[in-house]
Amino acid sequence: MKKWSLYSMTIFSLLTLTSCEAVETIFKAGMWWGIIVVVAIVVILLLIFSRGKNS
Repeated sequence: MKKWSLYSMTIFSLLTLTSCEAVETIFKAGMWWGIIVVVAIVVILLLIFSRGKNS
């Protein structure tokens, strides 16, 4: 039964979304995750370097 629901959801999404909309959604999500990761890395590096100078 679970297998059929997965197939039906896949077919439903393929019929409702065009390929361009699906790719656009994936890239928007990827862009935001990329921005969040870069900001987090910069903040961590700033914290590490600021603690190193204060010691």
